[in-house]
Amino acid sequence: MASPAQPPPRGGGKRKGKAQYVPAKRARHGDGAGPRQLEPGLQGVLITCNMNERRCVEEAYSLLNEYGDDLYGPEKFTDKDQQPSGSEGEDDDVEAALKQEVGDIKASTEMRLRRFQSVESGANNVVFIRTLGIEPEKLVHHILQDMYKTKKKKTRVILRMLPISGTCKAFLEDMKKYAETFLEPWFKAPNKGTFQIIYKARNNSHVNREEVIKELAGIVGSLNSENKVDLTNPQYTVVVEIIKAVCCLSVVKDYVLFRKYNLQEVAKSAQDPQPLDPKQTAQAGNGEEAKLEAGDRSNQNDPEGGKNSQQVPENSEEQGQAEPVSETQVANEGEAKPELASQVTEGSES
Repeated sequence: MASPAQPPPRGGGKRKGKAQYVPAKRARHGDGAGPRQLEPGLQGVLITCNMNERRCVEEAYSLLNEYGDDLYGPEKFTDKDQQPSGSEGEDDDVEAALKQEVGDIKASTEMRLRRFQSVESGANNVVFIRTLGIEPEKLVHHILQDMYKTKKKKTRVILRMLPISGTCKAFLEDMKKYAETFLEPWFKAPNKGTFQIIYKARNNSHVNREEVIKELAGIVGSLNSENKVDLTNPQYTVVVEIIKAVCCLSVVKDYVLFRKYNLQEVAKSAQDPQPLDPKQTAQAGNGEEAKLEAGDRSNQNDPEGGKNSQQVPENSEEQGQAEPVSETQVANEGEAKPELASQVTEGSES
């Protein structure tokens, strides 16, 4: 008995293997347009945001380009027609032609590198903008200084903006070796200043916070014995941001004045928190007036007039005693400010 004929395969051909489906990101990788992720050797700006990284990148480009053009002028691009070309005599020489081709490739790669370029940071809600040909600490300080003076809020998603002047591998020995030369422009004699060190690690568990701070503080002290630690209002703040296996370092000024380089806090005017105080004082005043009115009504209901005349001085004495209490409360409130300052510096270290 003959076996039944098998139906032909659908589609009339072989199925494509999985190797033929190349992901888009892998196909674009290595096109010579610069690094795609945060790695040692980069400079840039580390930006934290609130759950919207795409919007954060757009705001960062707009803000950095605005103030970058103000400091360094508009970004210049070179046309392809202006690329250097070899002379006719060197065309016959194979070695010279090869060198010329390599030079043209490097020149075209540099032209594709923009002044600001977003790269993968390696952490959620963190954006890293790679910079080229500028000083990140100078640019970010200029942005915060302008926002501090004008009180104009120019971003909605960006929270903090920290300049990163250098990056290295996030291992203690590599960090020590890199910091010895990195910190010299600020702390090596004859340069000196007060300083504090703030540390933050993301997606990294093999680096100890206390060891890093201790080693970096020792390096600063060895560069100049007159460098002193100041956790209240330091002249310099050493920023240590670790993401995975990359350590980002920078030295910034006015860290406390610019509210930890928080753009949302810097843009707030000094009058924003004040409306709460008059309400509290009004409520306190209304409470005292209510007590006085209640006392007056009780005095009016009292049939004996002599007690009324005696209670008036008592009320006046109570009012006189209430004033020193309010003064002590104000003094206590004034004494609470250093505690808040210490909490800010302690929080900045975390």
